[in-house]
Amino acid sequence: MNVEVTSLPGIGVRKEFSLTKVDRRIGIVDHRDGGTDLIFTKIGDPDSTVQIPLSAVEARTLASLLGAPQLVAQLREEHRELDGVSTRSMLVPPNSPYASRRLGDTELRTRTRASIVAVLRAGQVLASPGPEFVFAGGDMVVVVGTNAGLDAAASILTDG
Repeated sequence: MNVEVTSLPGIGVRKEFSLTKVDRRIGIVDHRDGGTDLIFTKIGDPDSTVQIPLSAVEARTLASLLGAPQLVAQLREEHRELDGVSTRSMLVPPNSPYASRRLGDTELRTRTRASIVAVLRAGQVLASPGPEFVFAGGDMVVVVGTNAGLDAAASILTDG
């Protein structure tokens, strides 16, 4: 995939690529002040650009939503030969009792026999988080376990 990077003097950097199934380009503007905008443009018509400012939480959540399916698909493929083992991505809601708390505080593995194998935050994959890892609201976690264990893990991360 070819990502076009354009310096925007005094503003920041525009990063975008062409979508294969529609006549559009999609990307982001990274502002010098730390802000992020999502952009969507008709190819060949820069005046058609739709620019949507994102808060830091919104940008992290969008990055996690976009990254989680690929990671989960890869893990599912790796686990497809193992009967009874599933992989699922789950959001840690901003109002979760475990937002701003350590993974170890959840006692998730003991309570569910499911394991968090990765956390997606701000477009970054944090593999194999330890018990000292501190969740942030909006984190997307990738959990491996039985279906019952995954359901229980989702309940814990949402309701405590």
